[in-house]
Amino acid sequence: MTPIRKIFIANRGEIAVRIIKTARLMRIETVIGVSEADRDSLGARLADKVICLGPAPSAQSYLNVDLILHAARATGCDAIHPGYGFLSENRTLAQGCLDHDMIFIGPTPDNLDAVGDKLTARTHAIAARVPVVPGDTIDTAEDAQAIADRIGFPLLIKAVAGGGGKGMRRVDHPHELTQSITLAMAEATASFGDGRVYVERLVEQGRHIEVQIISDGDTILHAHERECSLQRRYQKVVEEAPAPNLDPLLRDQIHAAALQFARHIGYVSLGTVEFLVDVKRGEFYFLEMNARVQVEHPVTEEITGLDLIQLQIDIAQGINLRQSQSDIAVTGHAIECRINAEDSENNFMPSPGRITTAWFPPMAGLRIDTHVQSNCMIVPYYDSMIAKMIVHRPTRDAAITTLAQQLATCRLDGITTNIPLHQRIMTWDAFQAARFDTNSLQRFLDSAETRT
Repeated sequence: MTPIRKIFIANRGEIAVRIIKTARLMRIETVIGVSEADRDSLGARLADKVICLGPAPSAQSYLNVDLILHAARATGCDAIHPGYGFLSENRTLAQGCLDHDMIFIGPTPDNLDAVGDKLTARTHAIAARVPVVPGDTIDTAEDAQAIADRIGFPLLIKAVAGGGGKGMRRVDHPHELTQSITLAMAEATASFGDGRVYVERLVEQGRHIEVQIISDGDTILHAHERECSLQRRYQKVVEEAPAPNLDPLLRDQIHAAALQFARHIGYVSLGTVEFLVDVKRGEFYFLEMNARVQVEHPVTEEITGLDLIQLQIDIAQGINLRQSQSDIAVTGHAIECRINAEDSENNFMPSPGRITTAWFPPMAGLRIDTHVQSNCMIVPYYDSMIAKMIVHRPTRDAAITTLAQQLATCRLDGITTNIPLHQRIMTWDAFQAARFDTNSLQRFLDSAETRT
């Protein structure tokens, strides 16, 4: 065991605040590295020490590995917590911590290698005998045609190093194949510096189900699953736990597959194994593993009573898990809405600016994870998420009711947010009945735009 005395937080926004709060409870000092744009952020005011990393652009601050390693060492930190996004799954940072006798609060460099791109992760899934979507890697249009002959159309072309929907193309007909591959490779190269793509069967009616993994290297547990199917352009909008209307046998099989994958790669720390459930076929397939804490981790905390950040820190300092699988039970239902500074009624245009009033009225079962307060600035340089509204109630219906009440009464004045979108979702019959897939929200939005 190597006790952590001081953590360097290499992140910003609500996750930085979240880490600071748990570190305080654990009596661990915190140092936060901020860009010039975040000097007056809530995270900077809550941390024990603040150090400015550099200008606002991420490449010159939050994405500069050498700068962060130097700042952590210079401030006497013995560990770095990368949060999510930015450098959270960066092998160079994880290895740099090892090289400088610091603790990376996350998985090992080898773990990051194993899941660092979708192709490598897929290869590990196959080796672990975890189901994957039928398909294969390609180099040419002829390769793609051979796969299409085997599995049929429609197909999905995906960038190996992709994320957020970039480098992805749907192909419905053979004559679209060559051009779609060319465009996907070009977009992948431009976005990720890696033009490799692969082709797989397009699951037209799929649910995005992910399993929370907790591992100390010897004991590997799951903290049940989350439903993340409500997405817009491959970005999650609403998440909940447990997944509603999921066949109990299929649920157990998904949990077992997640543990099997994590065990195969010798995973250590928090992680999330993501699956696509083919609703029509009643099958599920491995998608990827996120080797970090997820944005939506609060819904898991609410239904299990766990502090996942504390567990992540404990594992990093060599404390073995005290729980067994039977200790991690589900109580009630939790739903999370991502509140973004964007105009959901105007093509989701970003809406930076000053929040003149930030007020969330207290309600039973309500949790707000945020870095915003009245009179704070929302800067235009980073992700638009400004708060997470999480409700935990005895039933799903009760959670929806509480969320609808909170959305109608909270105040975030001075900027435009996507709260109107969430209000519509709460009254949407498909959401209330939990009958949706990964394309449902986009269809709902498109139909609403058509009506207007």
